[in-house]
Amino acid sequence: IHENQTWELVELPVGRKPLPYKWVFQYKFVSDSDNPKYKAQLVAKGFKQERGVDYDEIFLPIVKMTTLRLLLGIMVTEDLELEQLDVKTTFLHIDLEEDIYMSQPEGFTTMREESLLICQLKKILYSLKQAPTMWYHKFHSYIQQFGYHRFDFDPCMYTRGR
Repeated sequence: IHENQTWELVELPVGRKPLPYKWVFQYKFVSDSDNPKYKAQLVAKGFKQERGVDYDEIFLPIVKMTTLRLLLGIMVTEDLELEQLDVKTTFLHIDLEEDIYMSQPEGFTTMREESLLICQLKKILYSLKQAPTMWYHKFHSYIQQFGYHRFDFDPCMYTRGR
């Protein structure tokens, strides 16, 4: 979180409320080991966000079933292979456009003066309402750099070339 410069400590502006946070702890079993993998994730309590104050737009396109069937049909007909990728820590590298404030997580303060400050988020945290929208906009602008164009009939379908 520190290395990614997720927030900066500031005084809370008048009339604003900081979002609360929550630590989510999980363990996952790895197939080649008997030892579980422990994970911790800091999430903002996005359900406390207010439309027009903390966010404006919530939108994440999902591929249409018709598009998926068409793509799979072409692959079978042309004897092509399908590859898939998973983007790890997707939201954590996206700059935040809105001014969102969050209470300082316990254990992050190092001096007494800092305990009076709150976190102004600079990057998206999981569970913020605008996280999927911001990720889609970033993905769209990134993939366009490589000559891909979005289809009008499905915002999840891109092609390169003609």
